[in-house]
Amino acid sequence: MTKAGLRSKDLLGIEPLDPSEIELILDTAESMAEIGKREIKKVPALRGRMVVNLFFEASTRTRFSFETAEKWLSADTLNFAAKGTSVEKGESLLDTAKNLEAMSPDFLVIRHSSPGVPHFLASRLKTRVINAGDGAHEHPTQALLDAMTIRQRKGKFDGLKVAIVGDIAHSRVVRSNIWCLTKLNAKVTLCAPPTLMPVDIESMGVGVTSDFEEALDGADVVMMLRVQIERGGKMAFPSSREYFARYGLTRERLRLARPDAIVMHPGPMNRGVEISSEIADDADRSVILSQVANGVAVRMAILYLLAGGSPQAWQEKA
Repeated sequence: MTKAGLRSKDLLGIEPLDPSEIELILDTAESMAEIGKREIKKVPALRGRMVVNLFFEASTRTRFSFETAEKWLSADTLNFAAKGTSVEKGESLLDTAKNLEAMSPDFLVIRHSSPGVPHFLASRLKTRVINAGDGAHEHPTQALLDAMTIRQRKGKFDGLKVAIVGDIAHSRVVRSNIWCLTKLNAKVTLCAPPTLMPVDIESMGVGVTSDFEEALDGADVVMMLRVQIERGGKMAFPSSREYFARYGLTRERLRLARPDAIVMHPGPMNRGVEISSEIADDADRSVILSQVANGVAVRMAILYLLAGGSPQAWQEKA
């Protein structure tokens, strides 16, 4: 990495990043966050650049966050949905991407249900590729916005105890967060029913338990994950009521964590399944909406840095 930006032309995952690159993204995002507080939310940092958003899966937070980030940086955007395009006629993903590349975009932001699709495209395209979530593999921008939120509230990562609870087996968020948080020296414990815990995931340098109370004990950060029914998660337990009884975050259970522990959730939330409304809406403990706000800043930072921008240049322009 150089001070001018990131080593790779693409952002495909957290695993390839080193801690200094993660810190660079977070520092840049922090400096860009104030754009959202301006009366006119627009800077010319990416004027004349084009971003294509290719979303093959449903998305609210990630898709609109990227679109907001692009517009605030003055980039031109094209939003692609499979319905109504040549994909419905049988065109391959690579042919679709190459045809879009022929229109000279600077970035391709892609979400796809199959793991590895962003890597596949990045190896075959000159356009910069950003992974907005690939199957159950990684979701790097989510991990970065989570890290930004934690740093804002805790001021550090070193020695923090982070409990990640829920559908570990089907979550791309958890894998990116494991890479991100362990690289920054946080201590991560995963908690899930045995049927939702991948085999040998402790080899990634995390603690593993099926005891929710054990995971919460002394935690500084509690990150709840939804059960991903669309990927088969519903088959792992008898009913939503039983799941909440065993693994739902309530006020009583949260008392096991540290008094200043924060509660996170990448969304979408299933209230009454993995988290109670009382906790989700707790203004003192829940940072869920802060995560959403930080998502825009993180995605602005990534676009800016991959375009060759530097924090120093940004401060001069800002």
